[in-house]
Amino acid sequence: MGRWMKPEVYPLMAAMTFVTSMCVFQLTRNLLLNPDVRIDKAQRSKGVLENEEEGEKYAQHGLRKFLRTRPPQVMPSINHFFSQDK
Repeated sequence: MGRWMKPEVYPLMAAMTFVTSMCVFQLTRNLLLNPDVRIDKAQRSKGVLENEEEGEKYAQHGLRKFLRTRPPQVMPSINHFFSQDK
């Protein structure tokens, strides 16, 4: 790739690759796991689905459960250091 791409473009390519992979991950997750998305014909024929527990399971995933127990700060040690009275 050295002949046709300048080295200054590598950080941009890395950022765009990361963002694109995040979009593909979210679209795939919604397509396969979202209870509101119905792909097969049997599920599409139902007008209203009674799937509250499936929706709750989808909304309260493992990352959300983990973050619920964490403090709502990005870097608590740095925040604590700069907020101390001197």
